[in-house]
Amino acid sequence: MAIEISELDELQANYKAAVEEWVTAIRSEEDLASAADHSVTDIDAWEAADEREEEAREKAKAAKEAYEDALREKFFHF
Repeated sequence: MAIEISELDELQANYKAAVEEWVTAIRSEEDLASAADHSVTDIDAWEAADEREEEAREKAKAAKEAYEDALREKFFHF
């Protein structure tokens, strides 16, 4: 099965978008970790941000794997 360039382009775009989402989640978590209030509400928000960051990381890793698999198929036929 031949991999089309358009498929690679789409997989690459998906990966880049997922990484950008991950970076945004990391920055959001960082902002919450820097809160000066130190309240229970801040801690809860920070913990929720950690969960969102982990979900975004998993999404980026899956997108990377899909893109790498397609590249292997195109160039090495496996």
